[in-house]
Amino acid sequence: MAGSAPLRETAILGTVPREDDGVLAEARIRFLTSEPVQPEEVRGPILTSWWRSRQAEVPADRIEVPYLGEEGLDAAWVRNARPLLEQVAEQLDGQPVSLILTDPDGVVLSQHTGDSDLHRHLESVHLVPGFSYGEQFVGTNGIGTALEDVRPRHVFGHEHYAEHLENLACAAVPIQHPLSGKMIGAVDLTCWRRDASGLLIALARSTAQQIRQALLSMTSAHELDLFQAYLQACRRTSGVVIALTEDVVMLNDNARRLLEPMDQSMLQRQARELLAERDRTSVDLALPSGSRIRLHWRPLTAKTGGTVFGGVLHGELVEAEEELDGGSHPLPMFLPGTVGAAPVWLRCCHEVDAAFDSGEWLALVGEPGTGKTTLAQCVHQRRRPGERLRTLDTAHAAEPGWLDQVRAALDRPAAALVIRHVDKLGTPAANALASVLSEVRTLHRGAVPWVAVTLSPGADTHPSLSELLTLVPRTVQVPPLRYRIEDLNQLVPFLLNKLSHGGQLTCSQGAMKLLMRATWPGNVSELAGVLRDVVQHRRRTGEIRPGDLPAAYHTVTRRALTHLESIERDAIVRSLHDADGDKSKAARYLGMSRATIYRKIHDYGIVTGSRSR
Repeated sequence: MAGSAPLRETAILGTVPREDDGVLAEARIRFLTSEPVQPEEVRGPILTSWWRSRQAEVPADRIEVPYLGEEGLDAAWVRNARPLLEQVAEQLDGQPVSLILTDPDGVVLSQHTGDSDLHRHLESVHLVPGFSYGEQFVGTNGIGTALEDVRPRHVFGHEHYAEHLENLACAAVPIQHPLSGKMIGAVDLTCWRRDASGLLIALARSTAQQIRQALLSMTSAHELDLFQAYLQACRRTSGVVIALTEDVVMLNDNARRLLEPMDQSMLQRQARELLAERDRTSVDLALPSGSRIRLHWRPLTAKTGGTVFGGVLHGELVEAEEELDGGSHPLPMFLPGTVGAAPVWLRCCHEVDAAFDSGEWLALVGEPGTGKTTLAQCVHQRRRPGERLRTLDTAHAAEPGWLDQVRAALDRPAAALVIRHVDKLGTPAANALASVLSEVRTLHRGAVPWVAVTLSPGADTHPSLSELLTLVPRTVQVPPLRYRIEDLNQLVPFLLNKLSHGGQLTCSQGAMKLLMRATWPGNVSELAGVLRDVVQHRRRTGEIRPGDLPAAYHTVTRRALTHLESIERDAIVRSLHDADGDKSKAARYLGMSRATIYRKIHDYGIVTGSRSR
């Protein structure tokens, strides 16, 4: 491996002092049992990752990673770097170290392990090709945490969130494409915790750098010309930019954020059709999502021969010119990152958009899981694509320096901040936050940053928040999912596309009917959780059937069930599914009479198919 020292056992393996292992293990247990953990007990990036893992409800006592199949594992950058990877793999032979490559979502693309015992263990925890080790699935780990933080990370022993990984050490480095700068994946080195040394991260960095150099050396002149044209277009427009040849596609952040995946696919097809066009051209298109875009095509020609080898497509979304009529239904609005067409939802979207446009601070009031923070983020992306919206949670308000984080997030006029769960603050903390926000208003005067707060229904009238909410002149009610249940027709495909990483998983009509009968007390968050569980047990293609849904969604809720009643209800639903809806057969499976199963189906509000025997 040119330009670096060989990967020798003495370079990777060594003695790392373990006198702090016990302290770290105890800190992890206290964290998992919601007891206080001192900052000096756990490294900052690890503690931050633990908090993210907890918020994502990652199980700490088991490994539950989705299998996303073998499609897409043969990534182009892995093929291009294969000669280098083979050199590294040769040097790893016989050593208890694994070289792992992933895509940007943490899906393992390849794994080479020099030791059979380590390889078997990695198989047992699903750290093998096709499985995703994203932080949202596994919690704190080298791969997922490096990709989440977009910087090199090492996670040793008890720093892992999941206990089944505590005997491992891993160091991962995100890999950026040498031309576009986009993150294309990560390289990870994993070994037994007892064998790890501090050089593991240095070796991972070295391998990542050599992969970037290998990719750059294989870049053609046409790709360099394409990249230069792409950068030029990005500098000249604030809209969507897509640059491509027959083999390469580049999308700017606006294209990824403002366009749905089906819109991106359509525009790429449109650009490929234009590859034969030698002249610049412009066209207006209706996108599958319902938006319209005005596009401009610039072809790229070879320096010798003059043939068109690629081009750049850039454009702007076309806004509707009509204004909202206060007495009419609101017009549809394209918000990147969310969907919905119910009038109550659209009016809410327009109100938040109007508040952002006028610079008004606002309170987003709604039940947990309705998407209050998501709505603010989507409006911000629509109005200021490419800029960052900071989010802070009052759950950390008691921590030292939290108010300083509020000040830092609002340190410039163009800044924007969402403060979540302000109704969880006591009167002193709420007043202290109000004082800081007042300072921000005074400091910036005519060019004030934008602030939104979220709270539960009814909390906007609570006396403890009176001083804080005087700074927030507008309140927007975010509707619960049961008030816009027709939006499931858009929400379910939208969430499935995100959860299956652009796969072709669809929802059958029968399953959709069951979802629409549910009352969704947890709102969109509950819906996303149900679909996430379904996706984790299926491949990325196919159709979700009623039997794929949890038993609770086969019932029309009439009352809260006891634990034993829930077990009985679930058993009846499973038996009906196994019996293809035949109630007599299901009753025989359960050892109960036909009359009993009919009565219990009625009592539990179980929704059955068309068969009635």
